[in-house]
Amino acid sequence: MLKPAYDAFYRSFLQLVERNLVPDFLLRRGIRFLLRTKCLFHFKNTEDRLKHEMEFVEDLRLRPVAEQTKAANEQHYEVPTEFYLECLGKHLKYSCCLYSKPGMTLDEAEREMLQCYGRRMKIMNRQNILELGCGWGSLSLWMAQMYPLSKITSVSNSTTQKEFIDARAKELGLTNLTIITADMVTFEAPEAGNYDRIVSIEMFEHMKNYDKLFERCTRWLKSGGLMFIHIFVHKDTPYHFEEESEDDWMSKYFFTGGTMPSDRLFCFFAKGLHLKQQWRVNGNHYYKTCEHWLQNLDRSYRKGKAKAILEKTYGKEQSVKWYVYWRLFFLSCAEMFNYDNGEGKGNEWYISHYLFEKP
Repeated sequence: MLKPAYDAFYRSFLQLVERNLVPDFLLRRGIRFLLRTKCLFHFKNTEDRLKHEMEFVEDLRLRPVAEQTKAANEQHYEVPTEFYLECLGKHLKYSCCLYSKPGMTLDEAEREMLQCYGRRMKIMNRQNILELGCGWGSLSLWMAQMYPLSKITSVSNSTTQKEFIDARAKELGLTNLTIITADMVTFEAPEAGNYDRIVSIEMFEHMKNYDKLFERCTRWLKSGGLMFIHIFVHKDTPYHFEEESEDDWMSKYFFTGGTMPSDRLFCFFAKGLHLKQQWRVNGNHYYKTCEHWLQNLDRSYRKGKAKAILEKTYGKEQSVKWYVYWRLFFLSCAEMFNYDNGEGKGNEWYISHYLFEKP
C-alpha cells in the first residue's frame, strides 16, 4: 500500500528535479534519507549480513564476467571526451583522488593518488605492465612518462578513449604505451604469463564473475608478479546495481550492470594469488573528488561550454534534464562517500586498495 504512493511521489519529485527546480540543499537531504534507508533496511544484523555475503559470492560465480556492458558503456561515453575535459582535472582521472593535505586542488589530488599507486604497486623501470580499464589514460600516461624503460599495455572498451590516449601519447613523444580496445568479457592478454604488474582502477566494479576474472589475471602474471586493484566498496555488504524500484535512479542512468563489492569480497575469489597487503582510503577523499567535479561542471555550464556539449549530445529539449542528471550523479556519489554511520564520515562506503602476489 505504501510503496505505490511512495513511487508516485518519487516520480513527481523527479520531474521537478529534471526541470532544475529543486535546490541543492533539498537534493542532498533527499540523498541522505535514501542512504539512511538503505543502511537501516538492507544492511541488517551481523548474521544476516554474513548470510547475504555468502549467497552473493555464490551468485557471482554463476554469472558472466560482466553484464550489460553495452548499456554501461553508452551511459558514460555517449557524452564526448570534451565533457570530461570540462569536469575532471588535468590528468583526466575519472576515479577517486587523494587529498593528503587541506586545501588541495583537484589537479594536485589526482597527482597525489597516481604517485600513491606507483609506491603501493612497486613500479620500477624495465617492467612489463598491464592496466585493465584505463579510462582516459590518467595512470597509463603517468606510468609511461615516469618509467620510460617500462612497457605499458592498457585496455579500454571505448574507441574514443583509445583515440584520445594515442593522440596524447604522440604529443608527449611516448613510445612505451600501447592501448587496446577490447571487451573484458572476452579479452585475453597478448603476453600471458609475462607481466610483472597488473593494475586496475575502478574497473572491477563493472564486473561480476570474479572467479573467472582472477583466474585470467593469475595466468597473465609471471611468478613473483604483483596485481594492484583500486575499487570502491561498502564496508561489509556487497550488492548489485539493479533497477528494482523507482528510486534506483543510479542503476538506471549511470551504473547499469554494476557491482558494489564489500571490503573483503575479493578474498573469496583470488585463488592462486596471495593478498600481500590491503589499504583503505576514507570515503571523504571521494567526496572531495566529486565536489570538485560538480564545481567544474557548474562553472563550465555557466560559461556555456558544458551547456553546448550537452545540447549537442542530448538535444536542446533534453539538455537541461541531462545537466541535472550529471549534477545529481556527482551529488549522489559525494553524499554516499561522505555518509556518517555514527563512526565518522566516510566509513560506510570508501576505497580499498589490494596488492596481490603470484607465488
